[in-house]
Amino acid sequence: MAAFISESAETTINIGLEYAKTLKRGDIVLLKGDMGVGKTVFCKGVAKGLGVDDEILSPTYAYMNDYGGKLYHYDCYRLKNGAQAEGLGLCDYFYADGVCIIEWAENIADVLPENCKTVEIQRLSDGKRRIIYE
Repeated sequence: MAAFISESAETTINIGLEYAKTLKRGDIVLLKGDMGVGKTVFCKGVAKGLGVDDEILSPTYAYMNDYGGKLYHYDCYRLKNGAQAEGLGLCDYFYADGVCIIEWAENIADVLPENCKTVEIQRLSDGKRRIIYE
């Protein structure tokens, strides 16, 4: 397990960039943390590390953004269960060649494949964040 302290969005992006080096095609990452803790900021770093040049935006209303087949960034906050994710075709990307990063994955836990990786971002005092991954 690795743990890092981030004092800025730039540091969080850099931690995400380094984390991307541990990923391979087909990996699924469950990104845990409270609302506004910096999950999408971390995802920006992962995207950069995977060679994605597009601007990374929160997929809150789209459920999932596809970045050239390299990265699938999910936000499952508004989903009630895995059946909804299946109905929207979101589960199909779990078996594609890109990396899936899923925010609010607990809402679709019943359809997630085994062996998902986990990254947790915790809010600390003074705007700092603790980022933990296996």
